[in-house]
Amino acid sequence: MDLVLLAIALLIILLGAELFTNGIEWFGHKLGLAEGAVGSVLAAVGTALPETMIPLIAILLGGGSSDEVGIGAILGAPFMLATLAMFVTGAAVLWRRNVRATGETLNVSGPVLVHDMRFFAIAYALAVGVAFVPADLAWPRWLMAAVLLSIYAYYVREHFQAEAGGGDPDLAPLRLHRLDVGGPAQPDPPRLRVVGFQVVLALACIIGGAYLFVGAVTDLAHSLGADEALLALIIAPIATELPEKFNSVLWVRLGKDTLAMGNITGAMVFQSAIPTSVALVFASSGWAISSGSILAFASAGIAFASSAVIFIPLARGRNLTGRLLLSGGVFYLIYLGLVVGQLVGVV
Repeated sequence: MDLVLLAIALLIILLGAELFTNGIEWFGHKLGLAEGAVGSVLAAVGTALPETMIPLIAILLGGGSSDEVGIGAILGAPFMLATLAMFVTGAAVLWRRNVRATGETLNVSGPVLVHDMRFFAIAYALAVGVAFVPADLAWPRWLMAAVLLSIYAYYVREHFQAEAGGGDPDLAPLRLHRLDVGGPAQPDPPRLRVVGFQVVLALACIIGGAYLFVGAVTDLAHSLGADEALLALIIAPIATELPEKFNSVLWVRLGKDTLAMGNITGAMVFQSAIPTSVALVFASSGWAISSGSILAFASAGIAFASSAVIFIPLARGRNLTGRLLLSGGVFYLIYLGLVVGQLVGVV
């Protein structure tokens, strides 16, 4: 039964991702937004909702030991995006390289992605840095939460002020165009209300499918006797990061590499600022490095290392390739080794 639920959840997420990538492109087009704003803000925030809601609910409504689960999930999101999501996107590029105009090289806007990663590095470094402050001092964490929210607000403002250019000539027809009763006929642009409905419907599918997937994975892991720590640190984050991975793979298939990568890098900025701010305010004593949390915070160091390997060459003017993105999988395996090592008592 769990396997059937997993299959159903995957289909729902895939349907949602297909509707979302198509709808969010039209939404940005109707609002006259630049491609960077569509991928790094609209798409990133929308598909970050599933993995964001789970830790926030744990912190705001759970209390006690739920704070530890929530903080672990918050730290796990940027790590998964910087490692596994990069690997999956790189694999998709290599898989499609024979039919892509640029082969295994990604046709991305370097300034957009480097801009995203600078904001991520600053915000996440500040968030992790305050974890070294003694756990009983709450005010520095509250102050840092305000700083992180300000950083993200400035980041969004910069993206929304970017010029949109001439639009996307390869914009596919809206999937739910037929619902635009009384509106323009295809191939004329649909009305904003129908575009918005498709985006909301897609998000509902993504969030609902992610929750169904996490529940099925949890039940299956428990039935197989999987360790709770392994479930919290590795299995559940993979499930909740599925929307970003599916969206990026779909955009790679369409040759829209800036949207594919911006969906990931924008989510990294969001995850480093918004969920961490909630943890700093409502679970401030738990946002501290200790013997019990050091493994979770080690994921931040690995996320920084993976990001540096992938994006420093891009910042220096080199091309971003599918093979380079595969290096994120190496860093994921390193952390997986640390987790398994702790579980068996080696680390």
